[in-house]
Amino acid sequence: MFKKILVPVDGSEGSWRALEHAVVLGEKFESTIIVANVIQPYNNASLLAIPLDHARMEKGNSELEKIGDKVLEMAQERMANYPHKVEYSLEVGHPSERIIALAKQAEAEAIVLGSRGLSGIAEFFLGSVSSKVAQYASVPVLIVK
Repeated sequence: MFKKILVPVDGSEGSWRALEHAVVLGEKFESTIIVANVIQPYNNASLLAIPLDHARMEKGNSELEKIGDKVLEMAQERMANYPHKVEYSLEVGHPSERIIALAKQAEAEAIVLGSRGLSGIAEFFLGSVSSKVAQYASVPVLIVK
């Protein structure tokens, strides 16, 4: 049923809980688990009102990639005893968009991700990665609190 499960992780407790749930599902269905970390580069449109210092942006993006790699290393440690296939991916872009695109590209049959636990009003105004993924993904989404 769930031969491939995508699990975005960001190093938060919620994302680690999501990974634990994905492992339980994955063991039941002998699934490949795809663990992804999405970094959002500094050169996004929200910063256009600030004069751009390209050298600083490049250094900042390089630091974000190092952090993303570290999060994936932590995930590898947590997945050391998983008996089935595990893939790791460092993605760059807007988190919800990259998660949805990666699920489609990898032909994932489910997405398991953590919730930030925002209140209904805060989530309405800010939008959260988990709510956007749940709304726009074409596969089942399990949001772990």
